[in-house]
Amino acid sequence: MTGPGVIKRAQLISQLRDATPWDVLVIGGGATGLGIALDAAARGYRTALIEARDFASGTSSRSTKLVHGGVRYLAQGNVKLVREALAERALLLANAPELVHPLEFVVPCYRPLEREVMRIGLGLYDALAGHRGVGATRWLSREATLAQLPGVRAEGLRGGVAYWDGQFDDARLAIALMRTAVGLGATVVNYVRVESIDAGEDRIRQVVAVDEETGERLELRAKAVFNATGVWVDAVRRLADPDAHQLVTISRGSHIVLDHRFLPGERGLMIPKTADGRVLFGIPWHGRLIVGTTDVPVDGPAWDPRPAESEIEFILETARGYLATRPSRGDVLAAFAGLRPLFSPGAHGATRTISREHAIVIEHGNLLTVTGGKWTTYRRMALDALAQATRKGLLDARPCTTESLRLSVDPALERAHRVAEEIAARGETRGIESYLQASVSREQARRPDDLLVRRLRAGLLQEGLLERLRPAAAAALATK
Repeated sequence: MTGPGVIKRAQLISQLRDATPWDVLVIGGGATGLGIALDAAARGYRTALIEARDFASGTSSRSTKLVHGGVRYLAQGNVKLVREALAERALLLANAPELVHPLEFVVPCYRPLEREVMRIGLGLYDALAGHRGVGATRWLSREATLAQLPGVRAEGLRGGVAYWDGQFDDARLAIALMRTAVGLGATVVNYVRVESIDAGEDRIRQVVAVDEETGERLELRAKAVFNATGVWVDAVRRLADPDAHQLVTISRGSHIVLDHRFLPGERGLMIPKTADGRVLFGIPWHGRLIVGTTDVPVDGPAWDPRPAESEIEFILETARGYLATRPSRGDVLAAFAGLRPLFSPGAHGATRTISREHAIVIEHGNLLTVTGGKWTTYRRMALDALAQATRKGLLDARPCTTESLRLSVDPALERAHRVAEEIAARGETRGIESYLQASVSREQARRPDDLLVRRLRAGLLQEGLLERLRPAAAAALATK
């Protein structure tokens, strides 16, 4: 679909000042919140979304960059989640082909019968996708594995298994969701923070928000209020009820970025079992190699989580067992981490055992907290959330149309982004100015990190690039 051109913040803030109650008010501008706003706007509901920082500035821009069913979840026996995610993978490949594409992975096998076991498991993974599969799983001989996955360790290699999944640019997909929602009439604004929630006996009467750029207080009322704030959902719930019990357990997933020379081919690497029983991926992305992720419980939410040195070393040590050139700490170009909100009331212990399925909790009559889940299933989470609001009588029933809704991706803007990305990855600035200015006017970038970390991805790929590119970002922002 054709999305909006220039998006004017002043106009969006003016719309928030309107005292008319919204049908849908979404708090949180990550994958979940943007998905709800998009679905609601597509159904014709009068919709607003507010985000305290930038769109996808939390977990939604810090993922492993995979649109997938979840091989690990299949090993855990969660067939329902895998089947649902594989169906959503197919829809994303169809509805955002500029940002989501198939990627073949190779599993190198070193232990007796490992190849046979993996072939059976990945064959089942394919079978669950059915006609929506993106490529067939296949056996690989030792020689074929070395050819298909250059850079893999040859010593002890018995062969491999190749299978297909999806890859995407998470932050840019979030921007596409935002632009699509705005194009459908939603009021979607970043840097607007919830300050207080006035909860009556049977409904949320008012949400008071603050424009972080001007300090203006905005009083918002809505038929249905969706709390889609990721690891902050409990903090938002406690604005309505200070004694609200905990719904989520938080886990940190960390990644490292290496030079592409460690795995120079076009395919990804899947390590089927780490020392802590997880799956680890090595993924080619924007000319680098991303390796991750971990699963470490943390005490609470943070705006800018950082990987622990122990996590970085764990990833490196695991990768050394599979790469011909063993990476050292000095080879790490950058490291980043995201926090997962896992729906687990009263849960204790290892976070890797907690389900990745989503949950919807309704409180105060019209406050719907949507939590858990994964990027791949954002659309299904939105569908379920609006269905709950309809069943509760908060919204009139209207059909969901997002299954076949093409997301707003401007081809010219994406071409400019790819060129700017290549230039920025080299630490250069000449040639990226026009794209940065377009991001300010058309993608709601408001601050340097919005431009350099989430519109461009340079700040994520190599430490030091961020500072070198800040002057160019400042110049673009001066035009807003």
